[in-house]
Amino acid sequence: MKSRSTKRKVAIVTGAGSGIGQAVATALLEDGYHVVFAGRRLETLSKSAERSPRGRTLLVPTDVTEPGSVRALFARTKERFGRLDVLFNNAGVGAPAIPLEDLSFEQWRRVVDTSLTGAFLCTQEAFKLMKSQRPRGGRIINNGSISAYAPRPNSAPYTAAKHAITGLTKAASLDGRKYDIACGQIDIGNAATEMTARMTKGIIQADGRIAVEPRMDVQCVADAVLMMARLPLHANVQSMTILATKMPFVGRG
Repeated sequence: MKSRSTKRKVAIVTGAGSGIGQAVATALLEDGYHVVFAGRRLETLSKSAERSPRGRTLLVPTDVTEPGSVRALFARTKERFGRLDVLFNNAGVGAPAIPLEDLSFEQWRRVVDTSLTGAFLCTQEAFKLMKSQRPRGGRIINNGSISAYAPRPNSAPYTAAKHAITGLTKAASLDGRKYDIACGQIDIGNAATEMTARMTKGIIQADGRIAVEPRMDVQCVADAVLMMARLPLHANVQSMTILATKMPFVGRG
């Protein structure tokens, strides 16, 4: 994609230590953004950002399930860069692919706390910063999933959390209007990351079969997020679905 001037625009990417988060953070940097890499472990963030321009990169170890840790992330962003233009809520985890009745409360809670509550806490802090800065406003992009529409077998926590992300996206989109804050969601299917490597060996389908599933280059996702981020604030992609063309999602698969 052709780059454009961002006039010191600033982005936070959660879950930036690997996979989609790393790809999106890198794409934003290449487009001229100052980027805050947020994730649990500094070592992983450092490796993710090792080729990034130091003057435009900030690494902040963050546990998105902890309100104090999230507040510190946004405080450090404001202290370093003075504002925030884009938040990509990407941090998330899954649970073991086991029968619903065998899931533990701890396994359920870990997924919901990270994927849903973490996105809420970051959105809340982004609102506080974006509505008070000058120029006012900004954009929040939530990483949903095609699981926000249809579940895989044995995926109750992840599917429930991603359905809830859609509700959070819509609520934030509505509540952000008066502050010039736009909020949209990108639903991703089978990006080629470490998390989806198992699909190349075959995973369970809705009818119980085991089948190999196609994947797409993660750069396609990064380019799509960048397109959403580049829009002026009077325009918004409310929702986008990007997926490997031949994955079993549409119709009978």
